[in-house]
Amino acid sequence: MGKVLVIGAGGVGTVVVHKMAGLPEVFSDIMLASRTKSKCDAIAAQIGGNRIKTAQVDADNVSELVELIRSFKPDLVVNVALPYQDLTIMDACLETGVAYLDTANYEPKDEAKFEYKWQWAYQDKFKEAGLTAILGCGFDPGVTNIYTAYAAKHHFDEIHYLDIVDCNAGDHGKPFATNFNPEINIREVTQKGKYWENGKWVYTEPHEIHKTLNYPEIGPKESYLIYHEELESIVKNFPTIKRARFWMTFGQEYLTHLRVIQNIGMARIDPIVYNGVEIVPIQFLKAVLPNPGDLGENYKGWTSIGCRIKGVKDGKEKTYYIYNNCSHEVAYQETGTQAVSYTTGVPCMIGAMMYLKGLWKKPGVFNVEEFDPDPFMAELNKHGLPWNELHNVDLEL
Repeated sequence: MGKVLVIGAGGVGTVVVHKMAGLPEVFSDIMLASRTKSKCDAIAAQIGGNRIKTAQVDADNVSELVELIRSFKPDLVVNVALPYQDLTIMDACLETGVAYLDTANYEPKDEAKFEYKWQWAYQDKFKEAGLTAILGCGFDPGVTNIYTAYAAKHHFDEIHYLDIVDCNAGDHGKPFATNFNPEINIREVTQKGKYWENGKWVYTEPHEIHKTLNYPEIGPKESYLIYHEELESIVKNFPTIKRARFWMTFGQEYLTHLRVIQNIGMARIDPIVYNGVEIVPIQFLKAVLPNPGDLGENYKGWTSIGCRIKGVKDGKEKTYYIYNNCSHEVAYQETGTQAVSYTTGVPCMIGAMMYLKGLWKKPGVFNVEEFDPDPFMAELNKHGLPWNELHNVDLEL
């Protein structure tokens, strides 16, 4: 049906091409590219069957990207590289006339600031070129946005309160590790908290607001209010929302390590000079921490991610909780990755499928909740991320 170029050979990229390779009727040709071609080659060999072509590319370099895209001629470029590289890849897509999809919004390297404004600014360029750009098609952002759109379409006349809850109840056996790129992960969870209430953003200190929430089949976990990028697009696209928040679970040991990392300056993103060489502390830290891609083998337990929603249907107040639980062990058995990579990679593959099938295809730049959620939701159940619904329950929030 279509040719896809996947850029990024980390845990998420591994899941994406694993899943694509099993659907030749949708993904006829797949290329995996990264700065380090040997990573791509190892993933391709693991999948086998000569399904995955590989290439080397520097995703910071527009001319290199353009050359690769023109050589392979994909119908869609799937970006699972670093968020810093979103704009260069979007520029290359515009220059070559190819559609674009990613899982995380752009942020500048020198500032931990997660905003869609840089990518939304490409709306007119993509629209005039007749090209589709699909933003934030992982789990959160991604599935959580689509859960919200599905709830708005089928269960509510108005959504008033949204709480996105993200629990990782797994154990990887390490004293400290991050579940995806440490540089991105630590920047994300150490920034100030932020949530939407009554038409404006409310700011908090990092991890200032927290409470115990119960997660299905997992139990009670301390959950911390942090800012997450999908809130920005969801409140824009669902203007009846009065309050939108994002909660993530952290263990005390993780938070202690995080405080130490911050206190000793290792979370800094500005360069320093050491022995005459300029280094960025958080990038050095990334080099010495465990590779998130190597955590899967010993990872036990589950993730649970969902949306807890309160609103009105037929004039009556209603509550609704939609969620997925994913096993680290099952994810590893299927793809060699842990559940955090799996829950991001599977939706990314489904988003690419939606585009190639013509179901999510229109000129411009769009967040996933701006498309019809129904065909996407059906595919989640088929490809390893089944969802569960609870109606008129205590949301705890």
